[in-house]
Amino acid sequence: MSESKSGKTTAIVSYITIVGCLIAITMNIEPKSAFARFHIRQAFGIHLLYHSFAFFLNYSAVDSGWMVLYAVYLFCLIYGLQGAIRQKKQLLPILGPYFQKWFTFIP
Repeated sequence: MSESKSGKTTAIVSYITIVGCLIAITMNIEPKSAFARFHIRQAFGIHLLYHSFAFFLNYSAVDSGWMVLYAVYLFCLIYGLQGAIRQKKQLLPILGPYFQKWFTFIP
């Protein structure tokens, strides 16, 4: 529990936009926390997925897709942020395990 307590702030910061995620990566360099690393990977995956789908939707003619994308984005952010605040390592449904595998380069 003490390890998750030390990385709680870093984990919360990672869910505040993609810039917050990059700041959290630098915050986790010196006192490495497995709890913070877990949430940084989850948040980085959420932000990356949102921005890549937003880029696609920007050049498509689907207007209602923005509402669906933003609703899913907010759900994932709130779900992950809730886990960080409660100091739990809860994977996102479906994509969470993949985010942990794909983003192993995050320290």
